[in-house]
Amino acid sequence: MPDPHNSHTRNFAILGLFIFLGLATLGYLLGNAAIEHKLYDRSIKVKGLSEREYNADIVIWPIQFSVASNDITALYKAIDEQALMIRTFLENNGIAAQEISIGTPSIVDKSAQQYGNNARAEFRYTASQSVTVYSENIEAARHVMGQLSQLGKQGIVFTGNDYQGRTEYLFTRLNDVKPEMIEEATTKAREVAEKFAQDSQSKLGKIKRASQGQFSINDRDRQNPHIKKIRVVSTVEYYLSD
Repeated sequence: MPDPHNSHTRNFAILGLFIFLGLATLGYLLGNAAIEHKLYDRSIKVKGLSEREYNADIVIWPIQFSVASNDITALYKAIDEQALMIRTFLENNGIAAQEISIGTPSIVDKSAQQYGNNARAEFRYTASQSVTVYSENIEAARHVMGQLSQLGKQGIVFTGNDYQGRTEYLFTRLNDVKPEMIEEATTKAREVAEKFAQDSQSKLGKIKRASQGQFSINDRDRQNPHIKKIRVVSTVEYYLSD
């Protein structure tokens, strides 16, 4: 009569063998899958640059001047006269009337600022005024900038060395040039990736991920702030295969 103990032992042994073989097979399959996935996941990340120069399309030019007097009435009269002289000069040199605006004058009473100082200023009142040009006619504006000294010879005292008196040049057509520049940056990135794939004896696959960098707009140089340098860098990651 068979021993029941030996029968159970044999059954457990057979079950254990099947479990071992099953785990071994599963481990082999998972190992191969991991290797294949790793090979498939080979990739290269590259960058493509697009950089171009464009002329600015808007100029904001604040023309600041100052007047001094001991007579407040005479001071306001001089401000109005000089502002009119500047406006007329601008219009005669190609700046349209609607592109010129005159700000509110700022008046300083120096006698109210002495604070016990016995030194008396030569002029009690000083006034500063701004005539601002906001124009798309960059060429005309830059031309008249070089002619402004003619008004200085007529007694107008120009100021504006501070930050508020700085001329600004704007480029507002970024949306017009974006598509073409992004395409160029992406094309250059692919050229770099294809060269790498060729050198490594691989084939370039589909795009794994891509990101577009921020567009930057800067003056080309200090002497030519009306010429803008537009720049964007695209980052693209491609799959590689043997």
